[in-house]
Amino acid sequence: AEKREQLYDVILEHAVAVGIGIVSPQRIDEINILQATYEAMRQAIEKLNPQPAVLLNDAVRIPQVAIQQVPIIKGDAKSVSIAAASIVAKVTRDRMMEQYEEVFPGYGFARNKGYGSKEHIEALQTMGPTAIHRRSFIGHFVKEG
Repeated sequence: AEKREQLYDVILEHAVAVGIGIVSPQRIDEINILQATYEAMRQAIEKLNPQPAVLLNDAVRIPQVAIQQVPIIKGDAKSVSIAAASIVAKVTRDRMMEQYEEVFPGYGFARNKGYGSKEHIEALQTMGPTAIHRRSFIGHFVKEG
């Protein structure tokens, strides 16, 4: 995590363009995680200035994108730009989770980053879900009612 934080600053300083897309938990529940991932990717692409002529993607072809795409299996290990995008996405999400810790204490977001750790599941079971929990996912751990 520390190395990603250092690289994040270097990437933002030296990248030709960086775009970040964020989709809400409610939207993920509405359209599913894969479609929401594509939606966030499209948002990120729209924010790139200048727009690229070609997209190098980590193993996927993003629907509804007019720019030429090259899906690369294990792309984050083979392409500096894919690795950089992965770092920016991960650090952005981790920082959001750290902010959520302040808003929703007791779930361990700063430590577990929203993943289903034992601490997180126990907090869900005792305190219930928050506005940032994906209802389509937490049903595996808690029953809402």
